Amino acid sequence: MTTSAHDTVPVRTTTAGPAESAASAARSAVGVRRSELAVFLRSRRERITPEQVGLPHGTRRRTPGLRREEVAQLSAVGVTWYTWLEQARDIQVSVQVLDALARTLLLDASERAHLFQLAGAADPTPAAHCTGVTPALHQMLRALEPFPATIQNSRYDILAHNRTYARLMGDLEAVPPEDRNCMILVYTNPDWRRSIVHLEETRRLMAAKLRASMAGHLAEPAWKMLVKRLMAESPEFRANWERYEVVDLRTRTKQFLNPYVGFLSLDHTDLWLTRETGARLVTYTPTDDESRQRLEQLHALAVAAERD
Repeated sequence: MTTSAHDTVPVRTTTAGPAESAASAARSAVGVRRSELAVFLRSRRERITPEQVGLPHGTRRRTPGLRREEVAQLSAVGVTWYTWLEQARDIQVSVQVLDALARTLLLDASERAHLFQLAGAADPTPAAHCTGVTPALHQMLRALEPFPATIQNSRYDILAHNRTYARLMGDLEAVPPEDRNCMILVYTNPDWRRSIVHLEETRRLMAAKLRASMAGHLAEPAWKMLVKRLMAESPEFRANWERYEVVDLRTRTKQFLNPYVGFLSLDHTDLWLTRETGARLVTYTPTDDESRQRLEQLHALAVAAERD
């Protein structure tokens, strides 16, 4: 049987255009990131002992490090969901969950940044990026010494500080960058709790200030992460938060029992830098000569520790 020319069916060949090729490459990159994220989570889970996170070791543990269900429990996520994450399934991961996993797995700053990068998410904490604190502001903080001074935002994140402030309530440099938030420290850090003379009044006032400031940031992940963490870690915060009190910032005298030089009476003053982010310069000036002398001693200790 012969086939005439006009009976022949032409064969169509299709090639992906630039848009299709770009989309395919993007999907491939996402898949690679998900696989890398799964490997990274498993490796960090397996290196942590139960004792490091306050769990009993037990006698029937057959896998190194933590079990998946233990990580899920400590991070307040579902076991199935976390298992899917380690299996590189195509699931969405919120920044709140990534933050919880980073803390559960005891990630340092570099590992935390790597976790968020693999998940394709932006870390909302000030430890990840600190914009707006210029070299001039850092110079100003140094120039105010021996008086303690810090730059904070309305969420109480400590964006920058001078050496005297770092020693005002213990050793701030020993605190992980992601935990350098005054709300977290005043409610959960033993050194800060011991150093603040009127602790309960201070906690209540700070919760009320945070409540007032949060009205303009209700949908922002970093704010929701902060409140969720405090609600989980501090019964005292939960009680104060549920009062639903609101107050504005105000200048007031504060008293500290510093672990290095003793009692300090200081005037707290807020100087606004930007109203949009609530960034402000917070200064502490002595109310009496004895506090001034002790601040000078504290500054000298901080400078000496920096040289060591």
